Amino acid sequence: MNSIENITIQHLSQKDIKLMQDLLNVFGDAFDEVENYCKSRPKTDYLRKLLSRDYFIVLVALKHGEVVGGLAAYELYKFEQERSEIYIYDLAVSTEYRRQGIAMALIDALKNIAVDRGAYVIFVQADYGDDPAIELYRKVGGVREDVLHFDIVVKDDDSRMRECANARMRELPLLIN
Repeated sequence: MNSIENITIQHLSQKDIKLMQDLLNVFGDAFDEVENYCKSRPKTDYLRKLLSRDYFIVLVALKHGEVVGGLAAYELYKFEQERSEIYIYDLAVSTEYRRQGIAMALIDALKNIAVDRGAYVIFVQADYGDDPAIELYRKVGGVREDVLHFDIVVKDDDSRMRECANARMRELPLLIN
């Protein structure tokens, strides 16, 4: 692992709209889903409201003020016990900054937030064949669980949702202790 010199991890707040928009660009490029992340981007008020929610956690990796990676996660409050768990919804690092420890630094920062909030686990999904992601989650202590993921289409006429559901059928969750 290379040095992550000049990298700062920042927890976004409702004032950080520009950084959130920059992170959407990173996600679009990293996942090759520019259409999904960048074309019909949420309005400023929506992002401000979302970033103000306690259960929505966004961390960005900054190098000289530029967003080079980040993650979006949700804190899920459990009903069977007084505790929570955190789900990493998206995690990406720009191509030219990969393999430098940035993703691990983002996960470590999220672990600190999880401890502060009393969460007992962080979990994340990785696609079959996404070997770099799977290896990353193993390195940070992830325990693999083989489960099936289902997206339930809300409207029958929503072909985009069906495409998303079909793509997600290949995902496999991994738990991070």
